[in-house]
Amino acid sequence: MKKLITVLVVAVVLLGLLVLMGPFYIQQEGYQSVIVRFGQITRVETDAGLKLKTPFVDNVVTYPKKILMWDGEAQRIPTKENQFIWVDATARWRISDPAKFYESISSLDSAFGKLDDVIDSAVRTVISSNFLREAVRNSNDIMNSTSSETFETGDAEGSDSLRQLTQTDASYDSIEKGRRALSTDMLAMAQQLTPEYGIEIIDVIPRQIRYSDELTESVYNRMIKERNQIAQAFRSFGEGKKSEWMGKLENEQRSILSKAYEEAEIIKGSADARATKIYADAYGRDRGFFDFWRSIESYRTTMPKFTKTLSTDMSYFDYLYGPRGR
Repeated sequence: MKKLITVLVVAVVLLGLLVLMGPFYIQQEGYQSVIVRFGQITRVETDAGLKLKTPFVDNVVTYPKKILMWDGEAQRIPTKENQFIWVDATARWRISDPAKFYESISSLDSAFGKLDDVIDSAVRTVISSNFLREAVRNSNDIMNSTSSETFETGDAEGSDSLRQLTQTDASYDSIEKGRRALSTDMLAMAQQLTPEYGIEIIDVIPRQIRYSDELTESVYNRMIKERNQIAQAFRSFGEGKKSEWMGKLENEQRSILSKAYEEAEIIKGSADARATKIYADAYGRDRGFFDFWRSIESYRTTMPKFTKTLSTDMSYFDYLYGPRGR
């Protein structure tokens, strides 16, 4: 009986030690594990639940089954026409073969480092092999766009002429692939290199594409040039309107002055005629007095200008030197 109790106690102690040494482990939902024994992979567990391992011998390496996100650093890449742009790409990936992943990479940190090399190389190769328009556009819809910039002039007659002056014919080159196709090319290139690492890349997307500083300055200069052309069109339109109104003003001024001159000449002619009539009437009433008055007025005008008089024996001086004043 004592031997049986001893055996039971030993069995319980051994069972307790076995439990304490951890023959079981729990694999969470969304994870997978690789069981490694003395550096060799014995099996791969992909289902969640309570799992069994050999204590002190088996090492359990757990990896996520879910889709992971990769975010790379922005790269300054030249396009096919040697225009530099900054490309910031992102990708989604997952561990498709835990055994290959453990054998080739082992850890997630190493996997992200490997993806930096693979995806950055694919992005750089695809971008540098295509024109800038392929990277920034997805379709040729912009070539069929009919939208245009309109300007209010406040003058219905001048709207057409101003529209002609400010109209800019924007020309766009046709694309052959577009950004989505370039993303597909990046994915295909990257997928060729990752299966040996037990990695499946789901997609590669250029999250942001922006111009480099020198290209940005060139774009801004072109925008400034277009705005200056429109501003110059407004100035030309204004100068034309100014000339038009100044011409109308000058014509109206000439018309007013011509009419005023005509009226002034009519009044002046009427006054001269009336004065002549008055002189004629006065001459007819007393011719002697008229001759006297006209001579006196003539003396008053001409005598101050004489500096020397050689003779007064002429009829002009009759009223000045005549004995009877005539």
